[in-house]
Amino acid sequence: MPIDTERLAETIAATKRLLRAQFPAYTEAFAEVSEHIRSEAEDIQARSACGESVIPELNYVAVAGGRVGPAETREIRRRGAVVIRQVFPREQAEAWNQELGEYITSNGYYEAKADPTLDQYFSMLSSARPQIFGIYWSRPQVMARQAESLAATRAFLNGLWISGRDGEEYFDPRRECTYADRIRRREPGDATLGLSPHMDAGSVERWLDPAYRQVYRRVFAGDWRAYDPFDGAYRTAVKEIPSPAVCSMFRTYQGWTALTPQDPNDGTLQVVPITVGVVYMLLRALQDDVPEEALCGAQPGRALSATAEWHSALLAALTNIPPMEPGDTIWWHPDLLHAVKDRHAGAGYSNVMYIGAAPYCPKNANYLERQKSAFLKGRSAPDFAPENYEVGYRGRTTLADLTELGKRQMGFAPW
Repeated sequence: MPIDTERLAETIAATKRLLRAQFPAYTEAFAEVSEHIRSEAEDIQARSACGESVIPELNYVAVAGGRVGPAETREIRRRGAVVIRQVFPREQAEAWNQELGEYITSNGYYEAKADPTLDQYFSMLSSARPQIFGIYWSRPQVMARQAESLAATRAFLNGLWISGRDGEEYFDPRRECTYADRIRRREPGDATLGLSPHMDAGSVERWLDPAYRQVYRRVFAGDWRAYDPFDGAYRTAVKEIPSPAVCSMFRTYQGWTALTPQDPNDGTLQVVPITVGVVYMLLRALQDDVPEEALCGAQPGRALSATAEWHSALLAALTNIPPMEPGDTIWWHPDLLHAVKDRHAGAGYSNVMYIGAAPYCPKNANYLERQKSAFLKGRSAPDFAPENYEVGYRGRTTLADLTELGKRQMGFAPW
């Protein structure tokens, strides 16, 4: 049953009573989680102070060659994020960056006037020039999404999840569904794109949607240490509140591919690299100092934000990602807090293509049916604001540009 947003306060209060009744030790558990988070944050701060990146880093050749060891995978699961370098040759990424710039300018993107009320995520950011572009079907984006190297990368990452048990398959880690997303082209000096720490895969649904509660069943049953962030059970059954700010596919990872060099000062990504950080947020909302009808600021149809008022222990662990080069990729768990720095203080553009991982499952296959039509017509992808810039664009990709792998990933051919 969909969440009744018209009776949200009543639903939140009733759900919190239910959860507390089945988990009487919620206060003691939150104290334990808080201590764990403080310890992790201190470790992250100490490493960062020494100039050490806490985000695991791999090279694509090790991934493709099956040479990633257990210690490295354990660290990815602990941190919830990983940089995989040279998934694409630098020269290829730089050529794509150039081509994207030409595609945008030659088709008059900067002159187009979009309705700023459409996009509930980025369009509210005021800027003389956009930094996030509602572009989905350019040739560089399509070529990158269907690349064999990216398929191998995502299969490796999907394989770190529990994709099924007891004869039930939650998703197929070897098959990928294309989730068309946008691009970032952030110019030096920009101060409009900052995003505070948040999670993107729904907000109030984590408490109110029955399937989402099952994802965190160990937490709400009082055994938070048994919670596995990489257990795929129930995740493909989650029902999000429809919104241009919410992804309606199941993603094992969010991610992007660097098209330009970027350092921490270049207005780029920050993360809270603690995969059990979501446990802190879930239990924080149940504590007695939180208003009964509230979930620490969570709002329907928006990203789930972390604030200093409610989540200061987590925010102490916010850290920069390591420097990136063209062709490098970064991936982070859908329950990982992440942010974008307020200001781009670097000297060059900070450009990326947003490409995550969305393995094959019925939920994602259903989304492809809606996305196929958008691709063929050049319209914005279904999850996003219907700005539809590319309908008449010259050079937009067509079905003929898809490889056999690309057609399968897009749902135009069977696996």
